[in-house]
Amino acid sequence: MPHALYVCLQDEDKIVAFTIDGETGQLTRQAEVPASDGPSVLAISPDRRTLYLGHRTRPAISSFRIDQDTGGLTLLGTVSQEHAPTFLAPDRTGKHLLCAYYQGGGAAVHPLGADGAVGTPSLGWLATATGAHAIETDPSNRFAFVPHIARLNDNVLEPPKENPGPNVIMQFRFDAQTGRLTPNSPFRVEQTGRLGPRHYCFHPTHNVVYFSNEQGCSVTGYRLDPVTGALSAAQTISTLPDGHTARNTCSQIHLTPSGRFLYVGNRGHNSIAGFAVDAAGRLTAIGHASTEPVPSAFSLDPAGRFVFAAGSASGRLASYRINGETGALTPLATYAVGQRPQAVLAT
Repeated sequence: MPHALYVCLQDEDKIVAFTIDGETGQLTRQAEVPASDGPSVLAISPDRRTLYLGHRTRPAISSFRIDQDTGGLTLLGTVSQEHAPTFLAPDRTGKHLLCAYYQGGGAAVHPLGADGAVGTPSLGWLATATGAHAIETDPSNRFAFVPHIARLNDNVLEPPKENPGPNVIMQFRFDAQTGRLTPNSPFRVEQTGRLGPRHYCFHPTHNVVYFSNEQGCSVTGYRLDPVTGALSAAQTISTLPDGHTARNTCSQIHLTPSGRFLYVGNRGHNSIAGFAVDAAGRLTAIGHASTEPVPSAFSLDPAGRFVFAAGSASGRLASYRINGETGALTPLATYAVGQRPQAVLAT
């Protein structure tokens, strides 16, 4: 299968599909796939054969078969939801899809069929709190976490509203046989200050989890106890340059497959912050790459050579080459994609 990139256009009700040149990072627009009702979040199955899409304005989850020769998409089915899904992630076996619901204030797990499509009903509803922003299983497939931001409806294009969120990470155990989530002990990882944990990723070889902090404009690295599944904070580092005080919130967080470099989106400062990861999993800031206004979503290619960042306020997609020695980002090209790109996924 060629490298492919998918971008959700929330205000145009479509997914735009590109092919990626694995040597140059150049994107070639291939197709536009209709996706009604505010497509806003994407995930992919472990075998890279099924794409999952969350719809925002009429809550639902759709499943698409990915053509392994072209990257094209064929709709397998759509399952209605009571709440709009905010984050989707299959478990490590590809038998279940975990979902977090920001406005719904909870999480759920859906069984996946033999064709990879989302089944219904979900395997029960877990009430957490408003502002649930992500969920994913750890590499052992035994634990999952649901971070909740510190300020709700925090639109960086508007002055901050004092609408407090839970500002907590909730810890769960996951049973891969049944697809059940149960609260772990301790259940809550309280935050020091108004950090607002949002998204997270796992180091490929260390028991370390990195969270982007939406309101804290920072990254926190947590040690993950492989026996208990409990998190303990080890390091918090800013995503902003020294002296920057203007309005900003953090968005997504991604790690290169090698585990050597970490990237986080800054909305307001409008940059991708980069960090080097040492042998112990600790972070050192390596600089910022300016990007399109309000980078709510970005993705790395499968080889960890390129970054593709969408400006939800500009309707443009910026591409960068990752320096394999330093992690620095070199701008390559900018593409007009359409109105309000809200999700970017490379495979």
